[in-house]
Amino acid sequence: MENRKKVAFYTLGCKLNFSETSTIARNLQDEGFDRVDFEEVADMYVINTCSVTENADKQFKQVVRKAMKLNDKAFVAAVGCYAQLKPEELASVDGVDLVLGATEKFKLADYINDLSKNDFGEVHSCEIAEADFYVGSYSIGDRTRAFLKVQDGCDYKCTYCTIPLARGISRSDELENVLKNASEISKQNIKEIVLTGVNIGDYGKGEFGNKKHEHTFLELVQELDKVEGIERLRISSIEPNLLKNETIEFVSKSRTFVPHFHIPLQSGSNDILKLMKRRYQREVYTERVNKIREVMPHACIGVDVIVGFPGETDEHFLETYHFLNEMNISYLHVFTYSERDNTEAASMEGVVPANVRAKRSKMLRGLSVKKRRAFYESQLGTNRTVLFESENKEGYIHGFTENYVKVKTPWNPELVNTLHEINLTKIDEDGSVRMEFASALV
Repeated sequence: MENRKKVAFYTLGCKLNFSETSTIARNLQDEGFDRVDFEEVADMYVINTCSVTENADKQFKQVVRKAMKLNDKAFVAAVGCYAQLKPEELASVDGVDLVLGATEKFKLADYINDLSKNDFGEVHSCEIAEADFYVGSYSIGDRTRAFLKVQDGCDYKCTYCTIPLARGISRSDELENVLKNASEISKQNIKEIVLTGVNIGDYGKGEFGNKKHEHTFLELVQELDKVEGIERLRISSIEPNLLKNETIEFVSKSRTFVPHFHIPLQSGSNDILKLMKRRYQREVYTERVNKIREVMPHACIGVDVIVGFPGETDEHFLETYHFLNEMNISYLHVFTYSERDNTEAASMEGVVPANVRAKRSKMLRGLSVKKRRAFYESQLGTNRTVLFESENKEGYIHGFTENYVKVKTPWNPELVNTLHEINLTKIDEDGSVRMEFASALV
């Protein structure tokens, strides 16, 4: 047993990356590695990269430096989206030994020999057209909730996005496999599962991205709702054109699916949506939000929005601002547009100056604070169920209600990973909500 090597992981980016990191880690544990925290000395450091965040290369270099500081003889492997898009760039970073693209990342163990450092980073990345098979993943043991991957890749051609280049065509897991994974998670005393993918509303496309839909997203949701032992299921980001009324209605009556939707808008201007090649207009978005509010008035609705896209004038931006201001939504994730190689938008006219992008971003972030506050205020005095997290933050334990209100109460280790009915009492200075237990603690 003393020959077992130590491996540490660092994940940049989305929930999907977290689920895949977890799967890669389990694969390596089966190959004789012990997983340790990234802050610890390890024989190998694996960095799962992201191409969406700004300064992806800068973030990556910082993480590599951190690993090298912990153990300058450690083997460093880069996997994931940025590793697929810019493999040579990552391989040239001092300290990097191996770079694996989209199809190779799940075969990491096959590319490791004796963990001795390479003079130059070794690259194994495919043509993205070869990324046509599906590898199921879920995260477990990392948090009080699990991320369950149900879909990968994307067939959309949004002009700002590199994800189809990094992850390939849209393809889905088989329904039986998703249910099997969900059942495995439920046996690990994990109370909440978050469904994740690149474009999960597109669920149903087969192994090879064929257009034959074996099962729809609605059928997936209906079947998952029957899995024994799961307390909560949460849908992560879903495109407005793929979120059907039937799904919204099902969630409203469901046993386990919570009233929380995260729906990318990207712009409140139809002119900009057209330039982005989004597959809907803002009227569709309004319909979705109204439908959710009709059947689940207390639902939490999150919105992705991009500011500073080429061609976005002050008028276009104000159109977005007013659209969001008037809509009954709960919070915003604001992204400042940044140019990406090999995307259509990178060569578009009407480039928005960086200082204007920053100003618009600040305005929308301010709007998000206002929206979240108004949503939290609307929930005061109501009874909700909270799932407590595992961290002690300055003497408090935090958790989230089913409709994604962040609550806090004095630290009690017995509350970790437990569900309780509570009453929301008042908003604290830090923006979270104080609570009282609706019934005595068991």
